[in-house]
Amino acid sequence: MKNVLIVSGHPELKNNSFANKIIMEDLEKLLPEATFDYLDRLYPDYQINAEAEQAKLAAADIIVLQFPIFWYSMPALLAKWMEDVFVRGFSHGSQGKALVGKKLVLSFTTGAPESAYDAAFPVDALTGRFVQTAGLTGMIYEGYVYTGGVSYADRTDPARAADMTAVSHAHAKRLAEKIASLM
Repeated sequence: MKNVLIVSGHPELKNNSFANKIIMEDLEKLLPEATFDYLDRLYPDYQINAEAEQAKLAAADIIVLQFPIFWYSMPALLAKWMEDVFVRGFSHGSQGKALVGKKLVLSFTTGAPESAYDAAFPVDALTGRFVQTAGLTGMIYEGYVYTGGVSYADRTDPARAADMTAVSHAHAKRLAEKIASLM
């Protein structure tokens, strides 16, 4: 069995998330043997314990980053985590080999519907920095699981909430299947 680390990069998962919260709850049931790293719980002050996070990454075979897209990028908390943890000597550089050969999977959501991403700006454009990071660190980029149209603002509309709940559960199932295929 491979060690799976799932990093939740949502900055307010409990109180300000709809889809990502459902996805993480489902993943805990679908993948009970995985390690779950909730950055919002651990680092509400954005003061990242780099050594502890590096130890989790070093122990993992498969690393999953779960997050919502904020302004065409990752949330600030996840970016800060990467800035503090993926440092020369650990993740890259002549001595930084801790992530070589580990598999990286992205799992993300957008509030905008999938139709908002077209030929001029496809969903794949959101992954560029992660693909480059995988290349720099020697990780194997295994692609992504994506769901659009799950805006937190729509949570009070019963029909939209029901639709978003269904697609969030489906997202978690697709992600668990993708992870299982990598083991």
